[in-house]
Amino acid sequence: MKLKVNAKLDPQFTPLSLICRDMREATKDNGQDIVIAVERNKGYTTTYKTRVYPDGTGHDEENFRFIERMAKALLWVAGGYKIIIAGSELIGNKIKEAYTNGGLRDFDVHFMERVYEKAFEVEVCSLENAPEDKSAAAPIGRHLDGCRIGFDAGGSDRKVSAVIDGESIYSEEVVWFPKTTSDPDYHYQGILEAMKTAALHMPRVDAIGVSSAGVYVDNRIMVASLFLKVSDEDFDKKVKNMYLDVAKEIGENIPIEVANDGDVTALAGAMDLNDNSVLGVAMGTSEAGGYVDPQGNITGWLNELAFVPVDYCTHAMVDEWSGDYGCGVKYFSQDGVIKLAPAAGIELDKSLSPAEKLKVVQELIEDGDSRAAEIYDTIGAYFGYAIAFYTEFYDIKHVLIMGRVTSGEGGVILLDRAKEVLEKEFPELAKKIELHIPDESSRRVGQSVAAASLPEIK
Repeated sequence: MKLKVNAKLDPQFTPLSLICRDMREATKDNGQDIVIAVERNKGYTTTYKTRVYPDGTGHDEENFRFIERMAKALLWVAGGYKIIIAGSELIGNKIKEAYTNGGLRDFDVHFMERVYEKAFEVEVCSLENAPEDKSAAAPIGRHLDGCRIGFDAGGSDRKVSAVIDGESIYSEEVVWFPKTTSDPDYHYQGILEAMKTAALHMPRVDAIGVSSAGVYVDNRIMVASLFLKVSDEDFDKKVKNMYLDVAKEIGENIPIEVANDGDVTALAGAMDLNDNSVLGVAMGTSEAGGYVDPQGNITGWLNELAFVPVDYCTHAMVDEWSGDYGCGVKYFSQDGVIKLAPAAGIELDKSLSPAEKLKVVQELIEDGDSRAAEIYDTIGAYFGYAIAFYTEFYDIKHVLIMGRVTSGEGGVILLDRAKEVLEKEFPELAKKIELHIPDESSRRVGQSVAAASLPEIK
């Protein structure tokens, strides 16, 4: 496959965005329609329509491999405990085989079962019986009326704001150590103390909004790194309903809304840009995502871009956790930088932590080292093609990039190359999508204030 903008240090890179385009082109005259759907809590369903070669025409393995990647991507974008394949029994049965205990996608099965507390299943049906999209109807966010608490739970500090009619009248940051503490009472008391402090600065509390890393379903904590050291037993007993329990202590029947911090960052960006259709991508320890749709709402999707494949090359680096190849975590995180260092001719001290290795590369860039610049040039090419792939699922007008990987000169190189990919390879997207690195000082709407805007006061 010839790319119009090469990933300089990774000649094997095979962007999934181009695979999608090539498959559409190859099957436009004699293709077989397929619908992939994922279903999550409350029957919410997200669908993706595409085309493959007709069954039994010598392309069955090619068809399966393509649909397997697209089903995986949709699953981690939207989240769900059920995949539905409509339009091909042959492909559907192979997907069903992959998504079983001990199967090809064993990790995905167990992760989604934990999130949605249901056995994972794959359903195969005819095209006529393909499900329709069913989304969460209630808009979340941008509610600025009344007296609100906004809480932002970070891994190293927690922030809280008291917000009256959209204005922060009080905010504080407190250092804490949630990831290294096994006693869930430590987390509970820290969250409660923060909210009580904010409540003291207002005549009443009308609503509580929470921004926190992790996966949340119906305001319950399903998976979150903040509780890394908490035992499974304590997690089920004391953590899952923690934010709901704290809210009850602040006051009975106070509406609370808990959202992933990636979504809240995207919401803060959307409020700052005064526009919608915003995808936020944070490149740090991993790759995190958040999205605000064309109506200005948070979708309730997972947006776990770390596990969304972006590279179709079977020799691409495998993620140790999921056991899968070509996924975003190895491209748009500190791991992505470290992975490319040997190809750039940079030897990093093995005794350094990943964050320290990243810092070495960033210091080399600031010193004008062309080898380090090539690493970021390559990540920029990856990212341009990945943005095009993300548009298969998201309606995007703005992409915000943030996180420690994007700081300094490296972020500028990355963004410039990503723009070049869009201009040369996807000119129709280049006209529509703007790329931004948010400047902290220019971001008028903070994370905890955006969090405060999440719940609607009935």
